[in-house]
Amino acid sequence: MVEARACFDAKFYTAAAVMVRRTLEGMCVEQGTQKKALFQALQELRDSGKIEGRLFEWAQALRVLGNQGAHFSEESVRREDAADALSLAEALLNYIYVFTAKYEEFQKRRQASAN
Repeated sequence: MVEARACFDAKFYTAAAVMVRRTLEGMCVEQGTQKKALFQALQELRDSGKIEGRLFEWAQALRVLGNQGAHFSEESVRREDAADALSLAEALLNYIYVFTAKYEEFQKRRQASAN
């Protein structure tokens, strides 16, 4: 994600989209997915309940944008799309790594106080 932000700041929007895609791949690996293809790994996160419908759709949109950047085409990634990719990726990472941990801590406290 650091490299995605650096690419964006340097106005390398296509590279930023590719790095966002790479970030998603890393997140899937860290979350223990068994599928190698990113599309299937994201489906696995959805099916296991680690991400819900809208987050899955966002992640798929980021994957497609990353593919657009990674594969040669006449169309480059626009600044606005790269900015959205960064924002959505940060929201997704926040959900996976911050929100989920805070919710689990909250649940443990509630259960402990109920006993």
